[in-house]
Amino acid sequence: MKKSNTNAYIALVMVSFFWGTTYLASSVGVRHMHGLMLAGLRQTAAGIILISFFLLKGYRLPDKIVLSRLFIIGVMMLCLSNGLITWAMQYIPSGLCAIIVATVPIWITIFSYFMVQRTRLSPLLIVGMLVGLLGVTGIFYNYLSSLMNPAFRLGIFLTFIACISWAIGSVLTARWALKVNFLYGAGFQMLFSGIVMLITVSLMGYSFHLSAMNLQLWESLLYLIFVGSIVGYSSYVFALNNLPTSLASVYAYINPIVAVILGWLILKEQLNWTTALSCLVTLAGVYIVNVSVNKNKRKPEHSN
Repeated sequence: MKKSNTNAYIALVMVSFFWGTTYLASSVGVRHMHGLMLAGLRQTAAGIILISFFLLKGYRLPDKIVLSRLFIIGVMMLCLSNGLITWAMQYIPSGLCAIIVATVPIWITIFSYFMVQRTRLSPLLIVGMLVGLLGVTGIFYNYLSSLMNPAFRLGIFLTFIACISWAIGSVLTARWALKVNFLYGAGFQMLFSGIVMLITVSLMGYSFHLSAMNLQLWESLLYLIFVGSIVGYSSYVFALNNLPTSLASVYAYINPIVAVILGWLILKEQLNWTTALSCLVTLAGVYIVNVSVNKNKRKPEHSN
């Protein structure tokens, strides 16, 4: 147990840091390739690797119902979330994108209320939501002039749609509770979403030529496949299954900080006191929401 906990903490540190670095890798990659194409290649390759690993270990293919639900979850969480986020980074800074994505727990709480169970909307929960959204609003203070740019507005729109899609996909995952190995199921989600994104971007008129791959694009793609998808997701699942959910969710507070700092240091993105303070306010709001949700979960246990 002690060794398992130690490994779980190591996994949590890995996902907290490495998932934050994927914003940088995606920002570099979309300089050379359409975001949906980059995300599609990433998820397809990672999905093939994971599925092949489990098939070689003797796993059977899931039944049709499980596969259909993995398809829906994959499209919601990876195609309409990761894909749109990667696309959005063609138009907005990676740090800004990461801070907006940090509000996902708030969206999950909202959709859980309507789709799973109508938990009590406590004053603490409402305060947390308002604080989180206030933080995001404060960040836009530095981008008032950029909001006049249609491409920038498209990037913001895509990011918010991505947050909502990830939240709905997360709620469906919890609601369906599919009886399949988490990583094996994730492999199918990645493969399905990757294929959908590659078909979609092809219908949009974008094509992929191997000759167009330069060193930066190869580095970005390989990093996203192995570090972002395989190592990152594996670490997340391991931490989630060996640590309390409230502790495993710590990664959500660290990812945007890593993304903002790397964007500032390497990509020369804007970082000032307004951005830093707004980022902290957003994360504080998300923390309050998580605390409130955890309190609501524990209440029935204490009343018995």
